[in-house]
Amino acid sequence: MEEDVIPDFCSKPALILGCGNVFFGDDGFGCELAEYLETHFDVPESVCLLDAGTGVRKLLFTLCLSAVRPRRLLVVDAVDFGREPGEWFEIDPADIPAVKLDDFSMHQLPTSNLLRELQQQTGVEVRVLACQTGPLPDQVSPGLSEPVQRAVPEAARWVASEYFGAPGVEGGGARDAVPSGTETSGPAK
Repeated sequence: MEEDVIPDFCSKPALILGCGNVFFGDDGFGCELAEYLETHFDVPESVCLLDAGTGVRKLLFTLCLSAVRPRRLLVVDAVDFGREPGEWFEIDPADIPAVKLDDFSMHQLPTSNLLRELQQQTGVEVRVLACQTGPLPDQVSPGLSEPVQRAVPEAARWVASEYFGAPGVEGGGARDAVPSGTETSGPAK
């Protein structure tokens, strides 16, 4: 890629991609989290925050081909790993079980492979923040379930702490208070 056509998301030190389909219930978790971060925190100039929707594969492919890449990449998405709905946790792309590659929520195998390739061959620090979905609808049904909606502010505070230098609710980039009683120290293991 020519340097003058390198997208902004490739040139920032950190990239956060909120993934999913907001028209299919809890699958929209990553998009909702990206919107929450945008409206409740001051996103630093060093971070590119994108609601990638269902277009994450194209963005990852661009990152793999680009001569310039972020040092850190966080992909936020919904998954069905058989946990409690609304439980959010970190997944190392190298640790996605082979049996899960085909049903990994980030829109199947090619995306998981791109994450692994990006991490292993380019030196980009790749992290995946996932939230366990409730049952996904068979038809268009926008909006998150209550447990997944409750996970958005606490997961957003963790992301802000990790990527914005924001220490949770108090200062450091938080625009306004997040509801009390939702404090968390980090994703479930």
